[in-house]
Amino acid sequence: MEHMHTPHSALPPPDPHVVALARECLEEIDSLVDEWAEYVGPVRAPYSDLVSRQEFRDSAWQAFELLLRTVARLPVPEHIAGVSERVGEQRARQGVPLDALLQAARVDFRVVWAALVRRAGDEGRAQLVTSAYYVWEAVERHVTGIMTAYQRTVLEMGRRTEDERRLWFSRLLDSHGRNPTVVQDAALALGFQVSGHFLCAVAPGGGEASLRSVANALRTLGAPLQQQAVAADMVLVVQLGPRLTREAVLAQLDGTPCGVSPAVTGLTEVPRAVTLATATARVLPRDATGPRRLEDSWLDVLVHRAEDLGRDLAADVLGGLCTGVPPVEADRLLETVQVHLSGSGSVADTAATLYCHRNTIQQRLNRFAELTGRDPRRPEDAALVILALSANRLQQT
Repeated sequence: MEHMHTPHSALPPPDPHVVALARECLEEIDSLVDEWAEYVGPVRAPYSDLVSRQEFRDSAWQAFELLLRTVARLPVPEHIAGVSERVGEQRARQGVPLDALLQAARVDFRVVWAALVRRAGDEGRAQLVTSAYYVWEAVERHVTGIMTAYQRTVLEMGRRTEDERRLWFSRLLDSHGRNPTVVQDAALALGFQVSGHFLCAVAPGGGEASLRSVANALRTLGAPLQQQAVAADMVLVVQLGPRLTREAVLAQLDGTPCGVSPAVTGLTEVPRAVTLATATARVLPRDATGPRRLEDSWLDVLVHRAEDLGRDLAADVLGGLCTGVPPVEADRLLETVQVHLSGSGSVADTAATLYCHRNTIQQRLNRFAELTGRDPRRPEDAALVILALSANRLQQT
């Protein structure tokens, strides 16, 4: 036996004459649907290809039965009682705009009210007016049910879509871009072009909030992107375009500590870009206040990836400064070598930067070579000293 729902409202019941009119109107639902369809034709036009005419009429028929049974104080069959939520969910899945859907649903009041007025005649209209609130309440309850179910469905669909995007992005990374099927499917799920140009930024743990703000700003510019957690980091991949260059993305990243990869071509290269950006994020200084590009960080990245070898290199090359040399002298020698190697390599330029005589700089470089066995004025030794200085700096951060 079919379950029935008894209409309930916090408002007092309508006038018995109105109840009787509503019961009479139940006999003419088909004509009410025709009248309603004519009213909402212009509203429905933009989405008429999304919902078939028969489905459109069937749901309207059930909605009018729900409203009239509510006003008539009659039990409502379970399948009729759930029409509001069912319509809200179905139209959300069909892509019908919510404002148009609600506008059409509110026409129900106009149609039901007109039907009641026709049957009431001149003598019964006064009684009808006193119960207008009850008819409007029934329509609004129906509209609210549609809206609630629609919004809930949109939220659920969004969550499923985002879960699917995360899944395909993870598969793309796990495949290292080498599986053509995964690349094609990931492009479809993520809204990326397989042959597009991409940039990756990675914020280490704790910096995901600021990177999320950047992602939101880029979305407003219409940029195709994917942002999600990978291990302890937050990863952002952006597809570049004529209006969204790498420089434009870096400008958006200003103030966000993160590692940034070079621009890569093709979705197959995105896993490599994520790896490079992650490696750059690993060598961010503790006081970093903005993005750091890989091309500005290669030495630190190489040393960091070398792990124990980097520490051994620093100990081997710079160890002589730690034995038998006062700390003040060691610091002075390190400063001189760092300035010399980070500049033009000219003794005169180093002297100018440190406000010293060039003979003083020569003496300090000689002393450094004596203590370490590496002369920073020789190219081969200079390369090792630069790596050692980078390893030493990373150990201290």
